[in-house]
Amino acid sequence: MLVVDFGAQYAQLIARRVREANVYSEVVPHTMPVAAMLAKNPAAIVLSGGPSSVYAEGAPSLDVALLTAGVPVFGMCYGFQAMVQALGGTVAHTGLGEYGSTQATVLDLTSTLFNGQVAEQSVWMSHGDSVTAAPAGMKVTASSAGAPVAAFEDDERRLYGVQWHPEVLHTTYGQRVLENFLIHGAGLAADWTASNVVEDQVAAVRAQIGSSRVLCALSGGVDSSVAAALVQRAVGDQLTCVFVDHGLLRSGEAEQVEQEFVAATGVSLVVVDAREQFLNALAGVSDPEQKRKIIGREFIRCFEQAARDLVRPADSTAAGSGARTSTGQSDGTRAGSGAGSTDAARHPVEWLVQGTLYPDVVESGGGSGTANIKSHHNVGGLPDDLQFKLIEPLRMLFKDEVRQVGLELGVPEAIVWRQPFPGPGLAIRIVGAVTAQRLSILRAADAISREELTSAGLDRDIWQCPVVLLADVRSVGVQGDGRTYGHPIVLRPVSSEDAMTADWTRVPYDVLARISTRITNEVPEVNRVVLDVTSKPPGTIEWE
Repeated sequence: MLVVDFGAQYAQLIARRVREANVYSEVVPHTMPVAAMLAKNPAAIVLSGGPSSVYAEGAPSLDVALLTAGVPVFGMCYGFQAMVQALGGTVAHTGLGEYGSTQATVLDLTSTLFNGQVAEQSVWMSHGDSVTAAPAGMKVTASSAGAPVAAFEDDERRLYGVQWHPEVLHTTYGQRVLENFLIHGAGLAADWTASNVVEDQVAAVRAQIGSSRVLCALSGGVDSSVAAALVQRAVGDQLTCVFVDHGLLRSGEAEQVEQEFVAATGVSLVVVDAREQFLNALAGVSDPEQKRKIIGREFIRCFEQAARDLVRPADSTAAGSGARTSTGQSDGTRAGSGAGSTDAARHPVEWLVQGTLYPDVVESGGGSGTANIKSHHNVGGLPDDLQFKLIEPLRMLFKDEVRQVGLELGVPEAIVWRQPFPGPGLAIRIVGAVTAQRLSILRAADAISREELTSAGLDRDIWQCPVVLLADVRSVGVQGDGRTYGHPIVLRPVSSEDAMTADWTRVPYDVLARISTRITNEVPEVNRVVLDVTSKPPGTIEWE
């Protein structure tokens, strides 16, 4: 199903709600030509809300061809009014705008959208103009004080619409209305599940890779681990995972990846020690976008070297200088025939697997014509002279969907439920230039925060808790009866479903107090701990 984005803040949320109904969805911009939309062979289309009035100069318009193509269409808010205008109905400046929680009256409880619901519903409105006359052939099925035509439907043409936002939780029956459209209006089967995703992606990866060899950029996080497990199921020994220890990891992470993931999957793993390489490349760089691009470039250089090392003659070092191999087998041999076999070594490595997710694509300016908020190291941070063809089997999934796919693949829960950690690591949690000393300070503070949150049993209540070092900021403090001039540490605990939106987590005060006390006692360079209570939007989860 396609979600046509008219500039709504909720377009991604609509896509999520559709997926929660076990129907696959993608977001496309309203500027996409109708022919291109129909070329995607959509089973149904949703028209999103938007910030404009349909009468505003330059407001997005709706090509009536989309409504006459025989594809079921559901308009929401602005999309509803755009349908009315395109089909010859009336949208008027009534002076009776509605914003926020509003009571709507359902006029037909047997209608497709409202079947099995109640007559009086609380809905979330956000409109200044109102529909005063429905297009010919449309049956009006709901109204409100400010919208005489608040919903309509035409089962014959399979066209439906509501003036409100059914995708937000403030609309009591919103998900039921959406599911009624999908199942009864559009006739879709609710069969998009984690098992189907695995089946489809395994087949797609096999078709892409064929008999070629492939590397997976493994970070040990949820995304790359699930991507690795999925590709391993598809091509087995043709896969070799490469873990780059770039020196920007948190305390104990390199050892955890090398031991836990390999033990759980038996995958062939090459560990590359590139700490000096990355630190030198980042020397003196403070700009966060530049950091991300440098890290993306150096990652690729490491993978390219690992690929060259893997096809060296048998008498050469298996993984090149500064690298070592690991497997899940106790005797130290490589798992499977994969990268260690003579036959496989005759074939060059053509493909690189990345754990790129849909939010990474969207926030990097891809997916639906959205603004570039910040480059993800996998999207927009890659060098132009990339020598690999990319495989990104999770590219169209949200984080919670990736977790379900991971469980379906048998990835251990300790990995599946691990809190997200950015590929650029601590480099983007240091506001300022990255140095070995600053990394050491941040590592120590982060370890304390993680220990205390785990001890308090909050790991599953918090989406993630970035710990940020304000390296270029100092504040006056007093420690040991003396004046100090130390760095502040920022705690950024957030709750989210998919990282597209987030709210700060209300961590108990006693837990925050223990974290603050321990950091200022145990990390000499820090004399102040502060709490970030900004939601997303307006702030992003990571500071850089």
